[in-house]
Amino acid sequence: MDTMQSALQNLHFLVAEAEPVQRRALIEALGQLGATRVTDVPDGPTALRTLQASFTPKIDVAIIDLALGGMDGLELLRAIAALKSAVRLIVIGAQPAGVLFSVETLAQAYGVDLLGTIAKPVSSAKLKALLDNFQPPARPRASPKTPAFSFAEVGLGLQQRQFEPFFQPKIELATGQVKGLETFARWRHPEHGVLGPGAFIDALEQNNRVDFLDWTMIELSVERCRQYHDQGIPISISLNLAAETLANPNFIRQVSSCMKRHGVMPDYLTFEITESSILKFDADFIERLVRLRMMGFGLAIDDYGTGRSNLQLLARIPFSELKIDRSFVDGASKKRPLGTVLKSCLGLAHSLDRMSVAVGVETRQDWDFLQGLGCTYAQGYHIANPMAASAFPGWLEDWRHFF
Repeated sequence: MDTMQSALQNLHFLVAEAEPVQRRALIEALGQLGATRVTDVPDGPTALRTLQASFTPKIDVAIIDLALGGMDGLELLRAIAALKSAVRLIVIGAQPAGVLFSVETLAQAYGVDLLGTIAKPVSSAKLKALLDNFQPPARPRASPKTPAFSFAEVGLGLQQRQFEPFFQPKIELATGQVKGLETFARWRHPEHGVLGPGAFIDALEQNNRVDFLDWTMIELSVERCRQYHDQGIPISISLNLAAETLANPNFIRQVSSCMKRHGVMPDYLTFEITESSILKFDADFIERLVRLRMMGFGLAIDDYGTGRSNLQLLARIPFSELKIDRSFVDGASKKRPLGTVLKSCLGLAHSLDRMSVAVGVETRQDWDFLQGLGCTYAQGYHIANPMAASAFPGWLEDWRHFF
């Protein structure tokens, strides 16, 4: 008996299917995979009562047909979400792939733990592909909560240079070469260790002073860029800025002074701004973007696809990179609708003669899929986590040996 069969023996399945023949076929398919505990029901209300029941063992995985009687699959999804149950779901249906994909989106919106959807007819191979992803719920562990800091405490940390840039590499997919770094702000707190934005960004935003953090990251990132260049690593750096920081009338003068102070050319620095923030600013802001590009700085549209895109305006803004949001990258190789949207984003970048950057590349499959589509750059945990600046040269040496 393989590991998969052994694991499924310990799981309790619920099969909710209206058609008796198809219900028996599902039970048999589960049996072929090694499942020994299967409860089957013919309609939605009975399925819900079964999930609400306090009997042991609890249902671990529920397989639900969208065409249930009494309460269809969508109603049942909503009801299961209200239960706050730990049950994992598989939704099946005779509907087109696009509809099933929308059901996945609905389940995500409800916060339901969905293993996936299967188009009928259901086979043991299709079930196995989803059940291979099953992981028992981890026991809740007490984890230290991120402390809440006041604006004054964050400001003091900035003044005392406790903040520093961590860097995540950006890789050229065609060659595997490291072409840039993205800055991630971290607070090296003397008591709490390294803290991410969740510990400090709210205090800055509530007081409209995200620019304090932005200028700290600009100064330290450009300083580190100079140090890398002196080490024989001529790397470019990208920074995500609040649009309000970039909109400040003194921005160009201040950033020019910073670049001159450290002896770094503008083409080694790219400013990333979100798609939605660009759309709400006026002509003066657009002029500032044009001026930065004329000076040689890079501009990237971040989180592309998550805002209300004005394609004409995006075509007119002189950005050099289009950063595609991770929600279009994760799973695009397996889900046709996501893959179609991703191809469209890459096509837009290519037609506008811009570089494309896929964010959130988590697996080798994501990497291979993006490479096949002609995406320019990739970054994500499959490549590397954001790392301390001092760790990058060693990581780069290892990466070069790998490739």
